[in-house]
Amino acid sequence: MFRASTYGAWHPLRIPRVSTATDLSRAMGWLGPDQYRNCPRAKPAALTLWHDPDYIAALQAAEAALEVDTETRTRFNIGTHSNPVFPEMYRRPATGAGGSLLAGELLAHGGVIYHPAGGTHHGMPDRANGFCYLNDPVLGMLSLRRSGVRRIAYIDIDAHHCDGVEHGFAGDMEALLVSVHEARRWPFTGALGDDGGGNCFNLPVARGLNDDEMAYIRDHLILPVVTAFRPDAVILQCGADAVEEDPLSRLSLSNNAHWAIVRALMGIAPRYLVLGGGGYNPWSVGRLWAGVWGTLNGYEVPIDIPDAARDVLGALTWAGSPKSRPVLPHMKTTLRDLPRNGAIRDDIRRDVATLRARDVP
Repeated sequence: MFRASTYGAWHPLRIPRVSTATDLSRAMGWLGPDQYRNCPRAKPAALTLWHDPDYIAALQAAEAALEVDTETRTRFNIGTHSNPVFPEMYRRPATGAGGSLLAGELLAHGGVIYHPAGGTHHGMPDRANGFCYLNDPVLGMLSLRRSGVRRIAYIDIDAHHCDGVEHGFAGDMEALLVSVHEARRWPFTGALGDDGGGNCFNLPVARGLNDDEMAYIRDHLILPVVTAFRPDAVILQCGADAVEEDPLSRLSLSNNAHWAIVRALMGIAPRYLVLGGGGYNPWSVGRLWAGVWGTLNGYEVPIDIPDAARDVLGALTWAGSPKSRPVLPHMKTTLRDLPRNGAIRDDIRRDVATLRARDVP
């Protein structure tokens, strides 16, 4: 499903992401057949665990007709530039949602699951939003709740604020939300003072965020707050759009920063679900997400990679790629970026201290 479908020839999600990460993981020798499971497509009734039935029906109808009328476009925000009509516009997100719903069931008794096709954190109950037709993180959290899991810590390091997840769980004191996202970027939510009724820790950061600053945030905000919450499950939305090469943000992380957070959150709770999310450069997102799988399995992600992995990267194309984000040579021959270190700015220290002064629910 994810290998064959695209949002359209010029949409940011025209690129292969999940398939690239999967192919790279196999080429590295990290992914055996007993570690892989296809996502099931969620049935409409399962999606209405959070989504409005009329909206689910509208998605199905739009996919069947490959068009929407003005009323449908206005009411459900589909058939727009950001959320276009395309041949798999219901089946693709329903498959991603099915993976998160299944993860909630499989994690009932503990374990670690990686679902790179998940992480569509902008979806709203009754409309598409920000390339996200459904909200699989919310559905996964509700699936965990149905499995008897109560205290869930959701951490989001995508460059864009997780407005849909906050909408779903704001005020739920058994759900902790920590979001690190670029300030003054769409969807323009997640301000420092937005506490979601007490359970949301939102940290908007200025453009140019570097690896040392993210390490500071990890060690002085994310890990202390999550540990104090004593979660039964940890969910990490590991959007890849905060790296230097991504065209839809102006943050400056290397993929090392993401892998360090993946590693640091392991073992805090008996259940750990890692999701994908944003990421709009096929080389940077594929390399980062393959490295997530390697990290979860205890591999040291190398700089030099075997010929089979180079072949995967060398076969990628990026039609209409932005001139502001050129494809650098190392992105076709390596997995690990060089670290992008730098000074820790005063506003990072100040805002982290402001959040740490709050009580953890």
